Amino acid sequence: MLSIVVALTENNVIGTGNKLPWRMSDDLKRVKALTMGHHLIMGRKTFESIGRPLPGRTTVIITRSKDFVAEGCMVVNSLEEAIRVSENDNEAFVFGGGEIFKQALAFTHRIYLTKIHTVIDGDTFFPELDPNEWLEVSNEFFPKNEKNDFDCTVLVLERK
Repeated sequence: MLSIVVALTENNVIGTGNKLPWRMSDDLKRVKALTMGHHLIMGRKTFESIGRPLPGRTTVIITRSKDFVAEGCMVVNSLEEAIRVSENDNEAFVFGGGEIFKQALAFTHRIYLTKIHTVIDGDTFFPELDPNEWLEVSNEFFPKNEKNDFDCTVLVLERK
């Protein structure tokens, strides 16, 4: 099964300058627990913003460059190829960025979505979701605190 894991603002911003424009430590811990032991599918720019493969997960990087190499990662040239190399995983996670999310949405069965309750200027956006295609199966609110810049709601959406 292919799932998306994403954090976005009220105006669908997921990044600016190839970075996350917020600090949400508790959400990162939730994402780590959710994705541990699974394949993480991401674009080259997302990988470069992280800077390394995430421990305990298989990192699959999508890039058009035939020469790109990342130690400890699988490098592929298309989303379809990334899905193929992840097919033995009961749940593979698309991790970004904006272009990869757009491509993956048609193949996705579940979205783990952290809605950050603020509006931030950004240059990378998550595509608008059609509410007729997605069913909200869980919804949990988390207030901001010393480790998290903003209130957020963690949603799980499944394709209808």
